[in-house]
Amino acid sequence: MSEPIRVLIVDDDEVVARLHEAFLASIEGFVVCATAGTGPDAVAAIRTTAPDIVLLDMHLPGFSGLEVLRVVRGDPGRRFEVIAVTAARDVDTVREARRAGVRHYLAKPFSSDDLRRRLVDLRDESAVARTPALAQAQIDDVMASRNWTGTLPKGLSPETLEAIRVALGEVPDASAAQLGDHVGLSRVSARRYLEHLVNGGAATRALDYASAGRPTTRYRLTS
Repeated sequence: MSEPIRVLIVDDDEVVARLHEAFLASIEGFVVCATAGTGPDAVAAIRTTAPDIVLLDMHLPGFSGLEVLRVVRGDPGRRFEVIAVTAARDVDTVREARRAGVRHYLAKPFSSDDLRRRLVDLRDESAVARTPALAQAQIDDVMASRNWTGTLPKGLSPETLEAIRVALGEVPDASAAQLGDHVGLSRVSARRYLEHLVNGGAATRALDYASAGRPTTRYRLTS
């Protein structure tokens, strides 16, 4: 059996931290290695426990979650993924989080399914990473999972992009109109997100000539 993925929980609200801890215990393949409630404590915990994933709040006593990342990213050989779980929604924080290597950004309040999907995505990728030699399909999966977000064009949000990506996994070979209905977007808006996924290598498009008249563009996740 594979070693569990070690998760550090960083949140200054002890109740929230305990909820995260209980939630992680309900998902196979994860173990909480430590919790921290301040910026300095988070840096110390990262350096002493070597987590695989950090659930990171941005608003922390001492200094912010972004400052935590600035400090520890300079450590040689330090590798971990970050899921931001925070109430911070301002554009500057989101942009800085992306530049700091934050893998997923969840703005509070969010659903347990939202967090579960991000965790499972990282867990599955970790399993692939432990494979000695990857097949081309596995290489494509890893590349797509790292690059599908890219730099978002003006008007697109990370949360909606993730919703479209998840919906596309649930409704493969769907049109922009079908995906829009699935997540509550207009066809035009859904197409913008879908084309961004295509440009990032996370999805493909094909023309469907099955119906009379103009062909329909259908989308499918690369993996």
